[in-house]
Amino acid sequence: MQIRRFSFLDRHWSDLVLLGLLAILYVPLLIHWYDGWIRKSISIEHEYFSHGIIGLPFAANIAWYNRKRWTRLSDTVGSARFVSLGLILLAGVFYLSGLPDPVNLSLPILLTAICLWLKGLPGLKLQSFPLLLVFLATPNEIPYLLAPYTMPLQSFIAGTAGFILNQIGMDVTVQNIYLSVNNRRVEVAPYCAGLKMLFTSSYVALMILYWTNNLRSRSFSIVFLIATLFISVTANVIRNTLLTFFHGTGQDSAFHLLHDGWGGDVYSAAMLGLLIVLSNQMEKFFAPSSPQS
Repeated sequence: MQIRRFSFLDRHWSDLVLLGLLAILYVPLLIHWYDGWIRKSISIEHEYFSHGIIGLPFAANIAWYNRKRWTRLSDTVGSARFVSLGLILLAGVFYLSGLPDPVNLSLPILLTAICLWLKGLPGLKLQSFPLLLVFLATPNEIPYLLAPYTMPLQSFIAGTAGFILNQIGMDVTVQNIYLSVNNRRVEVAPYCAGLKMLFTSSYVALMILYWTNNLRSRSFSIVFLIATLFISVTANVIRNTLLTFFHGTGQDSAFHLLHDGWGGDVYSAAMLGLLIVLSNQMEKFFAPSSPQS
């Protein structure tokens, strides 16, 4: 038993040291992310990446599943190591800067550098999807940068919500991104325009495409992602319609439950569940027809 243990350590000591260093550097950061996402104590922009709660373990599972193919790849030599060295230096500068976004982004940069350093381009290609999931779950300021450009979406949501409420007999006045109901005003703010739901649904859609092995089909992927966009926008229109109805009729507890309580999480989970149903139905449609006898 001891001989086997020592032989394992002899073969994999460098991997264990690398994993230990990564744990020391980034486990505290990951704990900070998860704590902020679960408790909703992180910044609004960083909360947009809460899909990482399920995405990061999924990425780790894919990387672990690929471990046998990874070990069969030859060690890298040549120019790939120069590129990886540059990425390692960049990740180090970002990490040592102490600024939230550069520190966050240093994680996917360093993981990419490690893949290039150890196995070159074949290793990077093998782990490209889990690396993509890590990058798309890394909190950054992209939502803040996109917020000024969501005005057309805000206006569309406000107008559609107002139209729906008018059809059920409510007196609703729409002014650009504002809805007035019973002298109570509701604003479809930039962060209520559905960007978070769009980020999350697109991320989960990628996970579903990979899990069902449909990512290889370009036509399936394009149609599925377009349908995901439609479902996300429609779900957000319905959510804002309900919020306007609750606020305009004085149902403040229901408003807060759906707006910033657990009701919003349940609503989002139900919307994401529709993506699984959509994927199953699309598989039946895209499945090749069996030859008739």
